[in-house]
Amino acid sequence: MAKIKPFKGIRPPKKYVTEVASRPYDVLSSAEAREEAAGNEKSLYHIIKPEIDFPVGKDEHDPEVYDKAVENFKRFKEKSWLVQDEKENYYVYAQTMNGRTQYGLVVCSCVDDYMTGVIKKHELTRKDKEEDRMKHVRINNANIEPVFFAYPDNPALDAIVEETVKQTPEYDFVSSDAIGHHFWVINDEATIQKITELFAKIPYLYIADGHHRSAAAALVGAEKAKQNPHHTGTEEYNYFMAVCFPANQLKIMDYNRVVKDLNGLTPNEFLSKLADDFQIADKGETIYHPQKLHNFSLYLGGRWYSLDAKTGTYNDNDPIGVLDVTISSNLILDKILEIKDLRTDKRVDFVGGLRGLEELKRRVDSGEMIAALALYPVSMKQLIDIADTGNIMPPKTTWFEPKLRSGLVIHELN
Repeated sequence: MAKIKPFKGIRPPKKYVTEVASRPYDVLSSAEAREEAAGNEKSLYHIIKPEIDFPVGKDEHDPEVYDKAVENFKRFKEKSWLVQDEKENYYVYAQTMNGRTQYGLVVCSCVDDYMTGVIKKHELTRKDKEEDRMKHVRINNANIEPVFFAYPDNPALDAIVEETVKQTPEYDFVSSDAIGHHFWVINDEATIQKITELFAKIPYLYIADGHHRSAAAALVGAEKAKQNPHHTGTEEYNYFMAVCFPANQLKIMDYNRVVKDLNGLTPNEFLSKLADDFQIADKGETIYHPQKLHNFSLYLGGRWYSLDAKTGTYNDNDPIGVLDVTISSNLILDKILEIKDLRTDKRVDFVGGLRGLEELKRRVDSGEMIAALALYPVSMKQLIDIADTGNIMPPKTTWFEPKLRSGLVIHELN
């Protein structure tokens, strides 16, 4: 069962929140962070992308860069751009995109729950990325950015959130990417206790986004436990910050593929090989979106094609075999194009759903890529089925939007 606790959040005063809040560290480059933070000394990028405070070209993994993060975090607190709440609270963080709002509870999740599988994963992590975030958590002694969890639908928690959001929000603003951000503090003791008790009846939490941050936060917590001869299990480092959303409110967007070459084939030869496993329909020059599971969209030579995987080429009873990323990897990328490893092969790239199929068309029309493949999005049910059966999704399967804004609240480990 899920063990959570409230915490004394470190947050920007209302008047500074739009200057402090930023996109997550891993969705933009150092150059983009430098540009977004230009002229803004209060931007969280000075803590989560501190290489921007050095000359261009500075290695973001240089020890000096991590030290700069600590220096900047300390400065933010000294200047009262970040201020710690006096008592332990829970928080509600809601996001609005395209007229749809999702409501998350900001809590501290338990390191042991991550280690024992109460917090379930669906992706593999890379050691180098884990180590980078571990250094950042370790040296700042804080979870500067939250992770993004889903939990099974819970009407009692919905009712608490519904009641909370009737009040005036602590923060309420629209970021430059047109996403609305709304934030409430839950400081009533009876409500806090009720939330803790309700989570204690939830069997599993699911990592939606932030596998590397989750791993790093949990591993640093476990490391601190080992180093403390008087460890009791109640210390703050036994917990890390997460925003938990009911699964039915989350929307996974499509995560599409673009390829640089056809493995020596002409476009006609490539289409001919595809016909072995797919029913192909030429859709002309108008952008074609996949209509259902096992229907794909191919952009090649200025034209869009519908590809329907033939019966017998996939296994709907297998949580991995049912995925369109598996079908496209096996039958197209591997079988025809000989792209074996999506993590390392430079002949394939990935485009998150928010950029749309227009971005696929642009990259092919520019000559950078030869073809694009659009996939029907994975469902939350598929993600949960995979996590529940202990399986791991293929790389680049899920794309969640909107992304959590960083800097609305921070969790210190002492």
